[in-house]
Amino acid sequence: MSNSSYPTLPWISEPTTVKNPYSQEKALDDLPAISYALHLFLASHMIECEDYCHKNDPTKERLYFATGYGLIQCVKGLMSFEDEDLLAAIGHVKRGNAIAVAHRKRAASLPTRLAGLLVGSLNTTGVGWISSMTTVERHAELVYAENLFERAVVGIAYSGDWLAFIKEALNMRTAFNIYRQLHKFIEQADAEAIAQGKGPEDTSIDPHFRSGVYLGVGASNLMLSMMPSRLLSLIELFGYKGDRHVGLDLLYKAGGWLSSQAEPTIGLEQEGVRRTLCDMTLLIFHLVLSSFTYEGVDTNMAEKILQYHLKRYPNGVFFLFGQGRLNLCRSKPAEAVECYKQAMAAQSQYRNLHHISFWEMAIAYMALWDIESSLENWRHLEAEATWSKATYTYGMAVCLLELGGDKRKEEAAALMGLVAGRRQRIAGKSIPLEKFIARKSRKFQDQGGRLILPSLELGYFFLSISRSPRRIVDSRMLPLVEETLKHVKEYEKDPSKYENGRGYWDDLCLALFLHGVCLRYIAYPEPDAVIDPAETFSITQEEATRRAVESFEAVFQHGPQIELDHHLVYFAHFELGRLLACKGDKDGARVHLDLVNSGKPLEVSATARKGKYSMENALHVRTHAMLEALNSDGRL
Repeated sequence: MSNSSYPTLPWISEPTTVKNPYSQEKALDDLPAISYALHLFLASHMIECEDYCHKNDPTKERLYFATGYGLIQCVKGLMSFEDEDLLAAIGHVKRGNAIAVAHRKRAASLPTRLAGLLVGSLNTTGVGWISSMTTVERHAELVYAENLFERAVVGIAYSGDWLAFIKEALNMRTAFNIYRQLHKFIEQADAEAIAQGKGPEDTSIDPHFRSGVYLGVGASNLMLSMMPSRLLSLIELFGYKGDRHVGLDLLYKAGGWLSSQAEPTIGLEQEGVRRTLCDMTLLIFHLVLSSFTYEGVDTNMAEKILQYHLKRYPNGVFFLFGQGRLNLCRSKPAEAVECYKQAMAAQSQYRNLHHISFWEMAIAYMALWDIESSLENWRHLEAEATWSKATYTYGMAVCLLELGGDKRKEEAAALMGLVAGRRQRIAGKSIPLEKFIARKSRKFQDQGGRLILPSLELGYFFLSISRSPRRIVDSRMLPLVEETLKHVKEYEKDPSKYENGRGYWDDLCLALFLHGVCLRYIAYPEPDAVIDPAETFSITQEEATRRAVESFEAVFQHGPQIELDHHLVYFAHFELGRLLACKGDKDGARVHLDLVNSGKPLEVSATARKGKYSMENALHVRTHAMLEALNSDGRL
């Protein structure tokens, strides 16, 4: 089925036929067509992609069109976070799941399954069972696992209670099991090919199936490897363990990526249909998840993957996002903003994709300390996006407070009053960031309309300080913090006279903490930051390090006097641990990181603080990752 209305992609032509009537035995004949549909989507022709899928399979009875269309709806649902879009996505994924079941190898009878427990040749769950399948049945098994995984992700986003969450977690567990068995099948087949002298791989296994298995096993290994240590211990009891390097190696393998080569060894003619999804998973790990982890992160490899795909998809919105993220990771927020603007100009079909650009630009402008431009992007998000209305509202409010002026303060006060009512819940649980900003907005109201350094504090949690050029930290952020700190310390002898006797110790500790953070990034920028050797600063590395240590230690000293912002002590231990690691004092770093991981109350007595401190889980994830990097001599 050819239709000249579809865009021309110079390196791939539209398949001329899709065979009708459909036959399950010929399901894999649709792979060229679904591959073309995927290329349309990645080239920012989303509506044409949906139309192409619908025209070729209006009843969604074809194995690959049903699951491909379901994946598109999942992306749309997760972009909007609207209940109706998530429900529509779940419906399409269920349809794809039913089609996959119809194509799968029929399960053996109960007596045969029972006999398989005793007689290996009759086993219906292992590699032997997969070997007995036809090629179409193996693909159906893979598609079934993909649908279960997609359904779990969207279901968790939609679910409003723990019961639904557990149900979707079990679906994910089933998907992981299938992926593991399919990978064992490939490993055994390849081992036999090597033993027979036929090469490193069994060439009878097509690249479309391989890339799908590598995607599933690779992504699940990465996901499990990032679990907090306490949760990971529980998961391992059920036989699951995430090996990050195995996951990365499989994802690299799907695209033929080698660290020693600029171009991949697998080109367009040899690649599997899921190869680009494997590459996108790698980009998410290296450029997005690197905010929470360190081991295995390689921005140079991410750059190679991006350059390769930007040649293919110069207007590909997802790869333009990736280029923006790469610039942010390299402390080049101005260049990142330009990439996000290009991403918005590249397509207007999915307006929700613009919201990603607005979000990223709001954070990038904070890194540039261009608060007015950051405010403009928060306004766009608050007006249009639905992911986290509470966060957008708070982002607007703190920018208005930073800019100052009576009218802005009045607007900020009105917005602060809306934050708590705009919070969302996932699986019946509050979103940690929303819980934090709700506490801050309540504190603003309780203190008569006052917060100190609210934009810089929010920028810390969004990693704006760590991704800011050092000249901005030195010339804009640090002076602001020092001016605030000077004002607070004027009441050191009699804190009861500070702001009607409210919030002195919290404000002092926040100012000290942000002072230490700014100095830490002047002394030791992030490892991927692009450094201008000609830049000069108002302070030497040694002096910045010394004063940063003093500021963090002062937070520890005053921690027992903190009334509300208990999280500051824990984050100060984390940041001091990272600073010591950068200095080469790994033993000293480990002491502070172990304290954070211990779960012990560090700022007050065991009975003084009730419940968790703000952003506790996020800090534990980063601390666990940092300890792993220390123990493995990885990047710090």
